[in-house]
Amino acid sequence: MHENTLMRIPEQFYRKQKQLAVLVDPDKLSDKQLEETARNAQKAGVDYIFAGGSLLINDNLYQSIRIVKDNCDIPVIIFPGNNYQLASNADAILFLSLISGRNPDMLIGMHVIAAPYIKLSDIETVPTGYMLIDSGKPTSVTYMSNSFPIPRDKKDIAACTAMAGEMLGLKIIYMDAGSGAERSVPVEMIRFVKDSVGIPMMIGGGIRTPEQLRAKYEAGADIAVIGTRFENNLDGMLSFGEAKTAFNH
Repeated sequence: MHENTLMRIPEQFYRKQKQLAVLVDPDKLSDKQLEETARNAQKAGVDYIFAGGSLLINDNLYQSIRIVKDNCDIPVIIFPGNNYQLASNADAILFLSLISGRNPDMLIGMHVIAAPYIKLSDIETVPTGYMLIDSGKPTSVTYMSNSFPIPRDKKDIAACTAMAGEMLGLKIIYMDAGSGAERSVPVEMIRFVKDSVGIPMMIGGGIRTPEQLRAKYEAGADIAVIGTRFENNLDGMLSFGEAKTAFNH
């Protein structure tokens, strides 16, 4: 098991080293695809593998994490869509509070239910302020969370929301356009929010090219999250890893 994920992220943040995460959805990948994704991520220098989704139909999160961990030496962090998405073999869990919405279950309700299990399983928690940003179309996460995303042109609302999250003690701000987003989080919004907070920022959703990745890094993203469209595409994964390495040097 990897330790101190909560320390590793800010350590890289203070060193101004950009990081890269790959999100895997256990419902959408076969065992073979999970193996290939893990191996490709290792070769590409990916920093974290996030596991989870807005809705998991099959009860195979634990098995999926085991397969990933058997095929790479990358920390696996649960990215939960609800309080049922828990697995004791993960290295950590993003303890997400949906601060962009007003659904009390996503702000604190589900956390109360999940907390005893997480404490007993000894999974490291990473307190994360989760902010949904409009991507141009409805996404699974907006529907499942029963909340509205922050409009793309309202960078002031995004900044104030992130500031409130930091003041509440959250350790990371995660701005997400959602899986299958038509448009990623605007660089102008990332830059504005970055200037408003002093904690690491994660950006996900709709990042499809190395050029888009570099643009997010330049705007202030500390961790960029890419999806599983690269599971069978080593060249694509490597191109993102190379873009991250080049930016850090």
